[in-house]
Amino acid sequence: MKVAQITPYSFPHIGGIEIHVENLSKALSKFYEVEIISSSTTPSLPIPYSPIPLKKKKCNAEIYHAHVPSPFFAYIYSSEDKFVVTYHNDVEIPDEVFGVRIPRFAAKKLEEINEKVTRKVLDRAEVIVATTPDYARTSKILRDYEEKLEFIPNGVSFETFEFCSEKKNFVLYVGRLVKYKGLNYLIEALEKTEEELVVAGDGEDREYFEKLAREKKVKAKFLGKVGYEKVRELMKKAKCLVLPSKTRLEAFGIVLLEAMASGTPVIAYNTPGVREIAKKAGYTFESVEELREIIKKLDSKTVRKLGRRGRKVTESYSWERVAEEVSKIYESL
Repeated sequence: MKVAQITPYSFPHIGGIEIHVENLSKALSKFYEVEIISSSTTPSLPIPYSPIPLKKKKCNAEIYHAHVPSPFFAYIYSSEDKFVVTYHNDVEIPDEVFGVRIPRFAAKKLEEINEKVTRKVLDRAEVIVATTPDYARTSKILRDYEEKLEFIPNGVSFETFEFCSEKKNFVLYVGRLVKYKGLNYLIEALEKTEEELVVAGDGEDREYFEKLAREKKVKAKFLGKVGYEKVRELMKKAKCLVLPSKTRLEAFGIVLLEAMASGTPVIAYNTPGVREIAKKAGYTFESVEELREIIKKLDSKTVRKLGRRGRKVTESYSWERVAEEVSKIYESL
């Protein structure tokens, strides 16, 4: 059986959905012929975050599995007989994109367009996959499709991330350097502390965050974009990893599983979906002050305890297990 994985972006473009599709496709390839269709393989209008395909690539698949957001690639395949959608997260337009301020009325209009197209896609789907019940219950779109929902979490390459109980004294952030990711909350939480912050990633707001760290006198190292091996090493050695994003654009946080597999405690903002994962081997917070107190109380004993728990938890989140659950959906169609 041939399966088409349809996604706005795919490797070498890096993001949560891209990581999901790449690893799911590799795991599924043990059972199926898999083809990835994206803006990397199909002529498209390069609209940031929402590329629009200019034509439908023919691939003669038996199953078409689309990933949203963005919905435009999914939409052109939504008329296929066996059509599955994984709904990764709601869309909230940030206040700024590439340093350009987005007026609220314009952001609202874009969100409305996205919702209209997304609902057409979901109306045609036979099955809709969400990563957590917590996120689905709080999504104004997903809660209208309860009868179609199946819950399958993201996965982690368990064997890729090496467990380590001996940590160094630094707090880790891994991700894009854009304001909606909330790195400013972490920097503010470390003001007037002796904690060292290591930031792995790059983005249009890097200068803003570097300036903020200097103003707050936070000992921060901005490494820029680093390779996968470096990320693994940082995950293994950090005393904790923080995912500070408040937005619903963050629905799960694969980076949390990667840190947990490395034996590193995690701290995340108390957002739906994300909190369901973070609480398994770490903490959630709702204010800068609360985040500061959590980091302050992370002694070596607590770090080791949470690290062991996290490693144990991630054993049930392998991509092979995710692929098995996805294949059950395929076989039921």
